[in-house]
Amino acid sequence: MAGSSFGTLFRITTWGESHGEGVGVVIDGVPAGLPLEQAQIQAYLDRRKPGQSKYTTARSEADRAHILSGIFEGKTTGTPISIAVYNEDQRSRDYTAIASCFRPGHADFTFARKYGFRDYRGGGRSSGRETIGRTAGGAVAAAVLGQLGITLTAYASSIGPVTCDPARFDRDRIAASPLCMPDEAAEREALAFLDDCIKEKTSAGGTIECRIEGLPAGIGEPVFDKLDAQLGKALFSIGAVKSVEIGDGIAASRALGHENNDTYQKGPDGRPVKASNHAGGIYGGISDGSTVLVRAGIKPTPSIARPQEMLLQDGTTGVVTIGGRHDPVIVPRAVVVVEAMCAVTVLDLLLQNASATMDNLRRIYPKKD
Repeated sequence: MAGSSFGTLFRITTWGESHGEGVGVVIDGVPAGLPLEQAQIQAYLDRRKPGQSKYTTARSEADRAHILSGIFEGKTTGTPISIAVYNEDQRSRDYTAIASCFRPGHADFTFARKYGFRDYRGGGRSSGRETIGRTAGGAVAAAVLGQLGITLTAYASSIGPVTCDPARFDRDRIAASPLCMPDEAAEREALAFLDDCIKEKTSAGGTIECRIEGLPAGIGEPVFDKLDAQLGKALFSIGAVKSVEIGDGIAASRALGHENNDTYQKGPDGRPVKASNHAGGIYGGISDGSTVLVRAGIKPTPSIARPQEMLLQDGTTGVVTIGGRHDPVIVPRAVVVVEAMCAVTVLDLLLQNASATMDNLRRIYPKKD
């Protein structure tokens, strides 16, 4: 299977299946000397692990990070970092009844056509559990970015029909909210909506926004490796993501030129600042120094408890109910995954930018007299 790696200079390769022995990641390109502890990685994994509320799957996994290489005495060595998370509560028997079914909304059919067989126990590599490796890789990337004053904040901006009001944005609420929403009023409405979904044995989707702050101007390549193009690739590689927007996104297609253009002004320190940020911090594929705003649309959880018509392996159809433990909404657990993939993307482009000019190279390698 190709395509399990992402990045150029900072590169992650994820491995493992949802009902195998475990999942994990190998991270290449981490600079030596970065202070890094297991707790920093665990904090990210804890944000996506199951069983934290009635709005997430009841699968009971500690998702403990085991660092196998690349760190010595609390600092990175510059060699590949390998992180494993062992599966402890996989219940493959829950999927026996659907071994001969192609579940709607899943990759069962496409995997079977591509490889000639499929792992019906939760989806194998196409399971959301694969995102553990991405999350661990993003935790390492965020640690590097933090040393450079670059921070990322992701949150659920909508759940189903309920959308947060930017005027009520409260960054401190995100970590305390079971839905990772920064708007208390919207959260209450969304919780009531999800309770109805659970009663109706269905699920909901939503949107996740990520704000990247402190990123200097000049990051990203102007043609194929644009910052927005790479962010789009990174986020579309998450299984549940069905749309990606930068800044105003699709709303820009409905705006007029004088409404959509961001004008520059002289800031308090004499440097140029934008009066607005419709472009989401990116022009020509390159960061402009303002906050980068990226938005990912997440589909409803495809595994639901109500009977559904399914294609069977013999070519007939039948009505089947999917058993097992599933999230009525995956948005809250996907928030940290979106944040992690943004961190990986930004760090990779930052490292590539180090060789963009001779001035940069001279600073790294000063000429000896």
